[in-house]
Amino acid sequence: MSLDLYSMPLDGVTLRNRCGGNLGSENQQCVEYGEIPGTTDGFVVGDSKNPDAGQLRFTKDELTTFARGFLTEQGLTA
Repeated sequence: MSLDLYSMPLDGVTLRNRCGGNLGSENQQCVEYGEIPGTTDGFVVGDSKNPDAGQLRFTKDELTTFARGFLTEQGLTA
């Protein structure tokens, strides 16, 4: 049975940013993410420019699969 990440509180989550585009401007585009406290591989992901839009929650495996697929589709490597 998997853990319902949306039932986990985000109190104490430390968000980190991955930014790109408009570097150094007030309109810098960042994806923010952090580990969900109380989980071993739960993450929250959001948009730093629009925090009221809500956040999505994923497992580490889900994010890894997404990142690898995105890089491949874009012809990029890590």
